[in-house]
Amino acid sequence: MKQSRRQVLALALSAVAACAAAPALAQGYPSKPITLVVAYPAGGDTDALARLFGEKLSSRIGQPVVVDNRPGASGVIGSAWVAKAPADGYTLLLAPSTFSIAQLVLKTNGVGGYDVLNGFTPIIETGTLPLFLVAGSGAGMKTFKDVATAARTQSLSYASPGSGSPMHILGELVNKAAGIDLRHVPYRGVAPAVNDVLGGHVPLTYITLGPVAPYLPGAKMVPLAVADSKRSPLAPNVPTFEELGYKGVQVSAWHGLFGPKGMPADVVKTLNAHFNEILKMPDVVSRMETLGATPLGGPPETLAKTNAADFERFGKVIKDLGIQAD
Repeated sequence: MKQSRRQVLALALSAVAACAAAPALAQGYPSKPITLVVAYPAGGDTDALARLFGEKLSSRIGQPVVVDNRPGASGVIGSAWVAKAPADGYTLLLAPSTFSIAQLVLKTNGVGGYDVLNGFTPIIETGTLPLFLVAGSGAGMKTFKDVATAARTQSLSYASPGSGSPMHILGELVNKAAGIDLRHVPYRGVAPAVNDVLGGHVPLTYITLGPVAPYLPGAKMVPLAVADSKRSPLAPNVPTFEELGYKGVQVSAWHGLFGPKGMPADVVKTLNAHFNEILKMPDVVSRMETLGATPLGGPPETLAKTNAADFERFGKVIKDLGIQAD
């Protein structure tokens, strides 16, 4: 009998330990649809990822996940809207790394109604993406040397998804490193920037690979350099800026899931647990790869650190180079 009681006690303690080790899931959450805000127009990589994640999250939680595009001011408008929403886990923001720095360039700190470091609840860093310099076929440029040579004899411009985006920062870093002066032309998102390069209205763009990948086989767009520490497996013939002799020209983009400040810890854990599983799904990994993204995941603290690091690093770059909104 004593042995039997010890066995029962051991089983009970084992069950308690298992529960303690498992992610804590919020009781009763979610009980209604979730709104996933994208602060950019439809058609870009952030929008594509939001729709992919929304579909997968919806199937796991049994509630609709509605993607809500709220573009404007390099993401500041949509981000401010989420910052003011109830912190109950039903309004979320899938933000690219422009989130960290747009206010610094647009000089809207305080005006946008949110604090980029302390005004949100970090949930999970979903992925990272290298940035490329890409030329339209009509530009007649096959290498970065062609760009640098042309820039010294004529006025050239480059498109970006918006002032304060990592692409804008990269463009100005390249200008300084190469001693050229490509003029920045900001757009309201990735899709319109790509469309104008395709149409020949702007010769160049700094961009993630996914939105331009469909145009590479027919040479409608030509990648010239990648701003990473190594070449991308998706474009192995494209050299890094470091290889071309431009040291320190490394800028990558990321995406992360945020909520309004003050979300309940159990709701954050629930969402974090779901997204960590979603980011391991083979079809999600495959789709992200086509967008040029590498899945990440991890605890909320990882996203918080990444956001703070970009705010500090690029805040210094913005100040040193005098980068302003165009």
